Amino acid sequence: MPGELFNQDFIDKREVNAEVLKQLSLLAIDIAREGREGRKIGTLFTLGDSDAVLALSQPLILDPLYGHADDLKYIGNPNMRETVKELAQLDGAFVVSEEGTVFSACRYLFTSHAQLKLPLGFGARHMAAASITYATKAVAVVVSESGLVRLFDDGELMAEIIPELWMLRSHHSHIRGPTLQHTDEDLTVVNKQD
Repeated sequence: MPGELFNQDFIDKREVNAEVLKQLSLLAIDIAREGREGRKIGTLFTLGDSDAVLALSQPLILDPLYGHADDLKYIGNPNMRETVKELAQLDGAFVVSEEGTVFSACRYLFTSHAQLKLPLGFGARHMAAASITYATKAVAVVVSESGLVRLFDDGELMAEIIPELWMLRSHHSHIRGPTLQHTDEDLTVVNKQD
C-alpha cells in the first residue's frame, strides 16, 4: 500500500476526513487498475456534504444500497469495497458521507455549470464531478476509463493519480497552475499547489 497520498495542507484545504479520502482514493485506484471482468471502467464518488449532493441528484435505478445498515456500508469494509467494484459497472455516482458511509449508488447528478472550463477530452463524468463540487462542499473522485484517478473540489481539478508508472511517460497533467508531484512505489500523485 502506498504511503500518504496527499499532504496535510492539501487535506486541510479540502476540509475532508483524511482517512476516508485515502480509503476512497485507494478504492478508486483499485478500480482503475483492475477494471471489471477484463475491461476498464469509470465511476464517480462524491465525498462529504451528502445531504446537498442527495438533493441535487436522483437514483437512476432502485438504489441497491438502500436499507442496509450503515456499518456494513463503510468504505473500509472489504465486503463493501467489493460491492462498490461491482456496482461501479453501472451508470451513476456514489454518494459517500464524511464518515465514510456509502449512502447511495447509481445516482444522476443534476448540476451543470456553463462557466466551468475543463480540458478537452474530459467527458460527462468529469463535468458532473466538477459541477457537483462547484455547487456543494463535496469533493469528487473520478475513475476515468483511461485508468487515471482525478480529484475535484470547488469545480476545479485538484489532483491526478497515475496508478501505474508506465502511464507516467505519456501523461501530461491537466491541472492548471503550479503542481507538486510525488511517486511512491508504482503510484504517482500530482497535486495542485495551493
